[in-house]
Amino acid sequence: MKRKIAVMALVPLMVFALSPLARGSGFLIYEHGAAAMAMGGAFIGLANDVTAIFHNPAGIAWLDGTQISAGATLIFPSTNLALDNWPVPSYQSIDLESQVFYPPTFYISHKFSDRIVAGFGFFAPYGLGAEWPDPANFPLRYIATKSDMQTFIFNPTIAFKLSDNLSIAAGVSYIYSKLVLDLTYYLDLTGIGMGVYDVPVSVEETSGTAWGLNAGALYKGEKFSFGFNWRGGFSIDYDGELDLDTSRVGAPLPARMIGTVVAPFSFPHILGVGAAFNLTDKLTVTADVHYVLWSTFEEIEVETEVPGLPITLDFPPIDESFEDSFLFRVGAQYMLDEKFALRAGFVYDQTPQPVDSMDPMLPDADRFAITAGFGYNTGKFAIDMAYQYEPFKDRESPNRYFYLLPLDPAVNEGLGTYSTTAHLFGISFRFMF
Repeated sequence: MKRKIAVMALVPLMVFALSPLARGSGFLIYEHGAAAMAMGGAFIGLANDVTAIFHNPAGIAWLDGTQISAGATLIFPSTNLALDNWPVPSYQSIDLESQVFYPPTFYISHKFSDRIVAGFGFFAPYGLGAEWPDPANFPLRYIATKSDMQTFIFNPTIAFKLSDNLSIAAGVSYIYSKLVLDLTYYLDLTGIGMGVYDVPVSVEETSGTAWGLNAGALYKGEKFSFGFNWRGGFSIDYDGELDLDTSRVGAPLPARMIGTVVAPFSFPHILGVGAAFNLTDKLTVTADVHYVLWSTFEEIEVETEVPGLPITLDFPPIDESFEDSFLFRVGAQYMLDEKFALRAGFVYDQTPQPVDSMDPMLPDADRFAITAGFGYNTGKFAIDMAYQYEPFKDRESPNRYFYLLPLDPAVNEGLGTYSTTAHLFGISFRFMF
């Protein structure tokens, strides 16, 4: 048995090793278990499998024996940027480069007594991912041509059953994150008798760590259950390398210059409440409301130092001014028999991003999602699968620049329209011992 458990525990490590780290489009990724995903993520009040470690850790207090889950979500985003005022017709409609993101998950729980169950979760709930074609000529290259944030949470937790109806849980998280950002810097060397140049800049090998807390509670009645989940916010100071391609500048600068970059980043608290109702012996409906304190994400302030560069790189603070937002989720599960479950759900996600903060690094908008899936459970093994269709509302942006460029104001301030859709596929394997 010990050997079997050890083999199962290697699954997420293999996923981790075979991927260039998990990546996610958007800032908050909530799909970290296929059963919950198929029900629109409305899982706080149900929390009846080991993936509850993410959704509501108090749910594992009711799990028997040892349970293990490993899985991933495949994310296929698609974004178009329309720049009707751009003077070059071929750049008036630009599609984001095709990308596939696949954040993995791993969970394990073990029952130590009738009242105490401990667990561990690994997941990647925050990410940025966008890469625009032809970066040398991309109209918004001074803002960003590529962004990629990878954030991994390692979350041990312990749940206590206070009574036959009520459980609570608490956990601590170690967070590791990496950040990549490519853009073009408008390097003005006229003050030292030279010209102005487009200099490609890459923020690479940049990472940071943090610690966080989380907690949950779950009340289970005969036909009704109600839960609460809190996942604490945290801050990461990214520290790494700044790479400047100065080959087009020429003497006296070398073709490549290396510097350092420091960028603090704030992540929000997430509060959620949810309920589950057993309408019949076969039909369960769920509903969740999440409140995300995005207002902690006020700006991105970057400090740089490049030894040998005759001027100081000036990256003014990037105003984000995110606002707190709500997410609404509903789901349903219908048991065809003791082993086979059908699931469906609906999500409405309110964007926290003001329109003035939109840019090609993170174009966001209000969205809804329709989900569906199924589960097959033998009692010792289960497989869950889910599909999610997520269209974003078309949204116009002022396409802000962070530098004063010699461009026609009608171009520099002309509106751009972002249109985004995403298809997500989730799969989880669970083992019960």
